[in-house]
Amino acid sequence: MAGVDRKRRDGENVILKIYTLLLGEYGSQRWWPVTPRGGLRPEYSGGPVDDRQRHEVCYGAILTQNTSWKNASAAIVNMNREGILDPEDILSVDLDKLATTIRPCGYYNSKAVKLKELSRYLIENRGVKRETLLKVKGVGPETADSILLYAFGELFFVVDAYTRRIFSRTGLIDGREAYESVRKYFEHALPPDASLYGEYHALIVEHARRRCLRRTPLCVDCPLISLCRRVMER
Repeated sequence: MAGVDRKRRDGENVILKIYTLLLGEYGSQRWWPVTPRGGLRPEYSGGPVDDRQRHEVCYGAILTQNTSWKNASAAIVNMNREGILDPEDILSVDLDKLATTIRPCGYYNSKAVKLKELSRYLIENRGVKRETLLKVKGVGPETADSILLYAFGELFFVVDAYTRRIFSRTGLIDGREAYESVRKYFEHALPPDASLYGEYHALIVEHARRRCLRRTPLCVDCPLISLCRRVMER
């Protein structure tokens, strides 16, 4: 048991080290991108500062499901043009019109339904709670934690496919663990700081997109090369 506990502690130390290495390599990512007042397009400005931007983060978490942020952002631009980014407006707009508006993000018919369900939830609930948010149609753990962390500053670490890819290659996880297990592993390893959680997840995404690619990772000069089991096992 002592050996298992020590291995876990060592792993948690590596998690903190990886954060430092990624931050040094890529710098602050200023997530989540939101539309400035009077603008149309989301910008990386450090996250939401008012209810309008917090709602935009909530909707962005739905729109980016199974697609790139570029496509989700294009859908938000359309929503800004149509003036339908508030919960009340989304609930009142015709479903077909909403679907057409968000067409760039893909799966637009089902996502339009999800946006309406999420809008109803935001209107009916003064405080957003994880256990109730997970009951909303189309909101799974990753989406819920993205909303809670980036829109409301709640202490939930976001786990996605990029997280599993990078940290299975370092040997800290095998990549097949349950979502909640990986989330709690990170939360136990990190200081309880929502800004750090958000920055870390953003850095994981940046590293996975730029270097730790799914099929042909670019290992030369990778900041994590000394920690990568994939490289050491070659």
